Amino acid sequence: MPKAKSNNLEIEYETFGDLSSTTLLLISALGTQMIGWDQEFCKLLVDRGFYVIRFDNRDVGLSTKVSTPYLLEDMADDAIGLLDALNINKAHICGASMGAAITQIIAMRHPSRVLTITSIMGSTGNPDLPQSTPEALEALSEPPPTEREAYIKYSIKRRRVFHGNSFPFNEKNAEIYAATSYDRCFSPQGTTRQYQAIIASANRKSALSSVKIPTLVIHGTEDQLIPVEGGKDTAEAIPGADLLIIDGMGHTLLCPETWLQIVDGITANATMINK
Repeated sequence: MPKAKSNNLEIEYETFGDLSSTTLLLISALGTQMIGWDQEFCKLLVDRGFYVIRFDNRDVGLSTKVSTPYLLEDMADDAIGLLDALNINKAHICGASMGAAITQIIAMRHPSRVLTITSIMGSTGNPDLPQSTPEALEALSEPPPTEREAYIKYSIKRRRVFHGNSFPFNEKNAEIYAATSYDRCFSPQGTTRQYQAIIASANRKSALSSVKIPTLVIHGTEDQLIPVEGGKDTAEAIPGADLLIIDGMGHTLLCPETWLQIVDGITANATMINK
């Protein structure tokens, strides 16, 4: 897969669809490589008329590893730098979890580059919101084992917690995803640095009132890591934002039962630029 120079880094990326279509940039969650945006999910978006780009954030996957501290603002600039490298002036931006926070920051920091934003499983960083459940916090905090098979078991257990109980948990798919992620790049130090960037991030709720870009906020009722109040707070903070609450969805994008609702929402939000 190709790499692009961005913000003095090399960013690994992959595209789907026709370059002449409108670009949709997908931004991944904490410690999650771009393969977290499943190829079939990306193809659904292509079928709706998007040129889809997924990429590895700094410090994960095949993008540059950064040994010094950084902020989510730096990661937002990485994403814009990728668009620069690909000669894309404007794009729809969609991020999940940490990627949702980065998406929000892009909307504030680079509004002229953004057509619409979709914030999935995200929050405003408001410390007064409900926090993760003890089970989810334990799953997030547990350090990963370094040995491959142990890591795969750890990843399946962790993903099961985040998945929730309403939709079937496909353990085989979770195993394949964990093995592919490990073989592609095992970089727990990078995940730690990304987490530190999240912790250092300011409460965005007040600043988000400046966003004038069509916005969709998507959240699940069974999200134990970032409770649904985080999505509601985001939609409340951004003027005119639409809120899509998906019944039974946990903190995961590896749940095909939710894909059509998410894709329909992104597509409908994209039409708002013409209104």
